Amino acid sequence: MDNLSEPMNDVAHLGHVELLTPRPDESLRFFTDVLGMAVTDRVGQSVFLRGYGDYERHTLKLTESRQAGVAHVAWRTTSEPALARRAAALETAGFGLGWIDGDSGHGRAYRFVDPDGHVMEVYYATERYQAPADQRSRLKNQPQRYSGVGIGVRRIDHVNLLCREVTANRVFMEEKLGFRLREHVILDDATEAAAWISVTPLAHDVAYTLDATRSRGRLHHVAYWVDNREDVLRAADIFLENDVVIESGPSKHAITQAFFLYGFEPGGNRVEIFSSGYLILAPDWEPIVWTQAERARGQAWGLRLPPSFHSYGTPVVEVPASELLHVPVVDPR
Repeated sequence: MDNLSEPMNDVAHLGHVELLTPRPDESLRFFTDVLGMAVTDRVGQSVFLRGYGDYERHTLKLTESRQAGVAHVAWRTTSEPALARRAAALETAGFGLGWIDGDSGHGRAYRFVDPDGHVMEVYYATERYQAPADQRSRLKNQPQRYSGVGIGVRRIDHVNLLCREVTANRVFMEEKLGFRLREHVILDDATEAAAWISVTPLAHDVAYTLDATRSRGRLHHVAYWVDNREDVLRAADIFLENDVVIESGPSKHAITQAFFLYGFEPGGNRVEIFSSGYLILAPDWEPIVWTQAERARGQAWGLRLPPSFHSYGTPVVEVPASELLHVPVVDPR
């Protein structure tokens, strides 16, 4: 971090993610009819969406593109001075792309890249969602009533990014944005295979995972939160009835202890339905280290994630199986 004597508190939380899709109409139907998200704006080739518990106007920007992937990940800062500090630090470090005037729902933002090339931005000024009369909740502390459509996701939870080198990206996020390491996987050869980091009490706001194709700048998944395990089980039935390909789950992660379900939206991006887990309240949290042998046991209840879990990402990269990076934790069978 810029000041190792005190934790940096300039970044508040994950604000939104922009996903790219080559099948915009079908992807939009997935997020509205299957996930139950609401459309808040349309600008050009982009549609903006929200979960009913998101306090900002949107947390997902869905943009038509030739191929799937992530266009940018946005982080809200804790103040305007915090935004200025982070922009200056990123500029000085050589990762800055410059200022943009803003986008639908938020003010000016400073864009940058992480060491792997993922485009990100930090911003502060934002528009709080004001529900129309027919969507207002009787609970004054809830921005919108429960949608009652599809899965009915409440809020954005985290994003998982594939990368060539986990450590470089993790350290960058720690030193330049104030993220804290919560859990990580260290292989027998000392390679850091994955890291879960956050600026909030969540076990992770973003995770970095080794990309078996050795590509850069790809998306693993974006995750939306539901209230309990039963909602994840119901989500699996809803995926089934809507012909959504389920990659893995429902089951329980060992890392984060969360209940999960992974599927693919029509554009090809992986989406996780996520619940439970634990919060980190200790200011002196000691990162949890998982060994190669421990991860070889599978998930919490022994489920083995499929080989595609670390080789598939968006944009899709066609790499022969013989050329994939062998990450022992990926497929321990």
